[in-house]
Amino acid sequence: MLPHLTQARAPLTRAVTVINEFGASETVSIPAERALTVYVDRRELVTLMTLGAQPELLVLGFLRNQRLVATVDEVDSITVDWDVGAAAVKTRQGISDIEARTAKRVVTTGCGQGSVFGDLMAEVDSIELPPATLTQTELYGIVNAIRLQETTYKSSGSVHGCALFKGAQMLVFIEDVGRHNALDTIAGWMWMQDEKMLGADKVFYTTGRLTSEMVIKSAQMGVPIVVSRSGITHMGLEVAQRLGLCAIGRATNKRFLCYSGVERLQLQPELAGNAAARVVDTV
Repeated sequence: MLPHLTQARAPLTRAVTVINEFGASETVSIPAERALTVYVDRRELVTLMTLGAQPELLVLGFLRNQRLVATVDEVDSITVDWDVGAAAVKTRQGISDIEARTAKRVVTTGCGQGSVFGDLMAEVDSIELPPATLTQTELYGIVNAIRLQETTYKSSGSVHGCALFKGAQMLVFIEDVGRHNALDTIAGWMWMQDEKMLGADKVFYTTGRLTSEMVIKSAQMGVPIVVSRSGITHMGLEVAQRLGLCAIGRATNKRFLCYSGVERLQLQPELAGNAAARVVDTV
């Protein structure tokens, strides 16, 4: 049984007046950012900083990726009230040992600053990713789909985007102030589909770098291939290698670097064009 979710969407941008390089005033859009305090069975759990596009899915995915709930039917409802900046989660049977399971908190890197409860590496070695491959043609299709996507980033900047693909077909696209929030929202979206959505034939895309947190969360969702417009951290690479996860970074236009799991990538180098003209982005 799926949980009941409110639909408390909030405006993603706000108009502000700025002074440009000519000394003239103009009106521009900037991303909204708001605090959302999560309560589980009336117990305060965490405060997330978010755009507020799909806060119920964000909370559901956060609980999933923190391993606080194992299945979606453990959650009865998620109610978001922006007047008080709170999300009230009601579970069907409660969460056992929640105090002990949330006692250790790791503040992760990056914009929006994420939080992970417990040991980052706990249960990593128990994850078995399914066999899956991605062709270079499909990879280029993913990059092109992101390029064409209408985004808050294009109008106001300062946000990260994440998407879930099946081949080159985009299934869902989410933006938030932190890439971890966007990923958690996708995890919540996957759980809310009519049929249980598995990650075996999916590809996760992010505009942000692939940290250990992002790699672990993708693996927990059963998604064996991740693509980033940015790069990867050393810890992110170590985890990807342990899991046999295909991590692709610096993916722009026809350029990319496969950091791990190259056996999952069906290379078609003839599609890349003139290798001599390739310029590596060092930003």
